[in-house]
Amino acid sequence: MSASEGGAASMRTLSEISEGETVHFSVDLVAAARRNIGLLRSVSDSHWHNHKPTILEAVRRYDEIWMPLIADFTTGSKPPMILPPLDVEWVWFCHTLNWANYRDYCESRFSKLIGKPNIFDEENEEYALDRCRKFWEHKFLSEPFENEADGDDNVENYSSSFSEAMLDQVSRCSNLCRMYAEPYYSELVYLVAARQRYRGFIYMLHRFGDECSCIVPTSDVYLMWLTHQSYPTVYAVDFKDLEGDVGKIVGAGDTMKEEEMEETKMLWEKTFDQPYEKAGGAAITRPIVEPPFYWDVTNTDVNTKYKSLVPRFLFEVCIAVKLISNTKQVKRNPSRDFLRLRAAKCHRELKMDKPISHFMPETWQKACHIFCEFGTKGLILDLRHHGGFCSRGSTLHDSKLFSWNDLLRAPSLASEKGIDDRARVVTSITPPVQAPYFLKCVPDRVTDDSGAMISDVILKMNQYRPQEGRWLSRTVLDHGGRECFVIRMRVGGGFWRRGGEAPKAVKWEDRIIQIFEGSWSYVIGSGSIGRSPEKLVGTAAPKAPKEGFQASWKLSSGIEFVIQWDSSKSISGLRFDLQSETSSEPMVKLLQGRHMQYEVKKSSLETQEAKADMKNEGLEQDVRSEEDEYVTMVRYSEEIPSGKATALLNWKLLVVEVLPEEDAVLVLLLCMAILRSVSEMKREDVGRLLVRRRIGEAKIGERDWGSVMLHPSSYSPLVSCSKLHPWYWNAKLVMASQARDHQGVAPTSSNYSQAEGGDNLYRSGIIP
Repeated sequence: MSASEGGAASMRTLSEISEGETVHFSVDLVAAARRNIGLLRSVSDSHWHNHKPTILEAVRRYDEIWMPLIADFTTGSKPPMILPPLDVEWVWFCHTLNWANYRDYCESRFSKLIGKPNIFDEENEEYALDRCRKFWEHKFLSEPFENEADGDDNVENYSSSFSEAMLDQVSRCSNLCRMYAEPYYSELVYLVAARQRYRGFIYMLHRFGDECSCIVPTSDVYLMWLTHQSYPTVYAVDFKDLEGDVGKIVGAGDTMKEEEMEETKMLWEKTFDQPYEKAGGAAITRPIVEPPFYWDVTNTDVNTKYKSLVPRFLFEVCIAVKLISNTKQVKRNPSRDFLRLRAAKCHRELKMDKPISHFMPETWQKACHIFCEFGTKGLILDLRHHGGFCSRGSTLHDSKLFSWNDLLRAPSLASEKGIDDRARVVTSITPPVQAPYFLKCVPDRVTDDSGAMISDVILKMNQYRPQEGRWLSRTVLDHGGRECFVIRMRVGGGFWRRGGEAPKAVKWEDRIIQIFEGSWSYVIGSGSIGRSPEKLVGTAAPKAPKEGFQASWKLSSGIEFVIQWDSSKSISGLRFDLQSETSSEPMVKLLQGRHMQYEVKKSSLETQEAKADMKNEGLEQDVRSEEDEYVTMVRYSEEIPSGKATALLNWKLLVVEVLPEEDAVLVLLLCMAILRSVSEMKREDVGRLLVRRRIGEAKIGERDWGSVMLHPSSYSPLVSCSKLHPWYWNAKLVMASQARDHQGVAPTSSNYSQAEGGDNLYRSGIIP
């Protein structure tokens, strides 16, 4: 029976597909897929996964030790509760994905199919691994349990047609680590939705697969199929009656024509009348598109101790549109209709327009692919009509809201709505996962030793007792413009009184930096006058540098931060070092520039857009010096000997991006210490530390930092998207857009009160 013959009667929804119409899943695919994602991440993080001698040794250990060992313990249909070491498990996983070859290998060597135990929790996994180690070391005395290959000797000693075939299979599967690198793949809600679409995929394959020569799965469906295959005895039973059909399924890395992909897409649409590709579910034959920003798996958040910090949660959003055919005639000119995409909150300036004529009634087409922060609450899709010949405006005809909370509860994480009987719209999302913190320091008023702002308001509250001490202050704002820390830098001591008494600069070693957790306590009715929060969470004190260094800071965490500068190389000559009092801490390096995951690789189109936007905003950027303003923080450990970037700092703009596993206060201290030191060494206010008033910020919700970013597939010359890229692609432009006037113009010296101490006091503190 073909889909066309069934017509409307054959159209089904995914939730209507019963187990009896497809196959029975004899394994918990959600739990199993989650474990397989963990395996892929462990392999990706290992130092050996691209090292041929180690892989070849793993193949030998798999073939000569592991498979005979588990075969001896396999009795009946239930596999024994043992698991091999990581390198062997990786080879085993790769082998099972070549289903026919694995089955023949088992039958020819052991006269039975070797299965995998259903182990889905850490406690049982540890037990199974320890049990395997005991059996391994007892039976194979000369074979170490861990892979100790470190050279090329094994390549010469172990070579066969099987090993060469397995090397090729492992090489093909290594791409899976990149394909499933995004953090949302291990989220339960994603995997539950993927299992539902996998069931629909099997239904389509079984009922209508004869209409296509090959079937191309999407990444979510493919993950479920790979997981099913990785449990061989289960897969053999479940697919006993469908073995001929699965031969049409295309694997990752196979070369396919676009027309063949379109055949699968059309078959899915005929079967379910829904878009085939979705957020987190692109066809596996398409090139792997990595997010344009650093989006890593987060297992821990050390910043939960700071109650003022609000975490960010990001997810992928995909919108597909299909026109409704045979619609009623409308009086207006349909060619002037267009769809406008807006954010419900956090980025009210966002307007992405597409003509309605871009879409067709025959098939679903992707309208937009973006990343959103969960605080945006949802997307609004408007149907609008351009005005008459002389009108530059447009008229709203219909509007639909897609709420994130509703989508998270929807089947397959997707929801459909109609727009004015003209079009159907399906919005799909991936589950929200934690993203890096975004923090920026903005100028604020001078404070006294108690943390109160220098102001007549405070003076009156103190019964006109003079305010002692002078501190430069910076307010730390998060991605949503919320105050989360206050940074204070001591500059002067003493009082200001009419008649000549004025604050005086403190000694150089007393010009400390302090960070307080929380927001200002504003005086009721004053609007912008208040007191600093009381909880001190970090301090940096200047100290005399050792020979060969130009600056040194002692941090409250016990770390000594030292800076070298070759003045002949301008700022590019900066070198940093963190020296810890305890050697047990992981090694940390600060690298000048944007490195590792933060390296910017922009196309010529993106570069041209950035330059045009900079010119339109009246900003200038010296490309050569731009890289020097960034510092990448990299942590090294036994688990990740090659290092992992945990933070990116732009010390000139006082902007940082911090992974949840990195301490935000430490990063802020380093950022401020670098700016203070560079200003002192260059004898120049390179980061506008002399500004002593809050500069107007854009209203919260107008264009919140990082709330919406474009997916690479949505890059287009028709969309002005420089501000929808990661901030560090063009930090100066993005930070300028956060200011109310887009320029962030600083007040002149005449705007400051004499009570603050005057420009000379602060110049001597910043540029001694």
